[in-house]
Amino acid sequence: MSIRGKTRENAVSESGLAEFGVTVESWSAQVAADELLGFVSLSADRIVGYCFGDVRTGEIVVLALLPDYEGQGIGRALLDATMQSLHRLGHTRLFLGCNSLPHIRSFGFYRHLGWRSTGRTDPHGDEELEYLFS
Repeated sequence: MSIRGKTRENAVSESGLAEFGVTVESWSAQVAADELLGFVSLSADRIVGYCFGDVRTGEIVVLALLPDYEGQGIGRALLDATMQSLHRLGHTRLFLGCNSLPHIRSFGFYRHLGWRSTGRTDPHGDEELEYLFS
């Protein structure tokens, strides 16, 4: 959870996440109940990034990576593993909320990987992007 507050852009502290009902306990319960699936990246036994998706809806809930590990393909690999796992579960469309400001890294990152805007915003004011498997 602490990694989410240490990301370069769009950082959210553990207390900020708790305001949305996201805590270590709630997250652990969702993973244990097979509601969320995801992957982590380790460096010297330390988690440096993670990506999780909602098994029921196909939403990529979070992709977070420590700044020192950016630009190495780790985020892309985490996202790809999560996407492929959701696809194997039968999802043909995935979606996520993304900052709509072009100067924010995630704006170009997802689009470069084939994600497209739906023209909608999510409840947090982020632009909804979707990925359609062919």
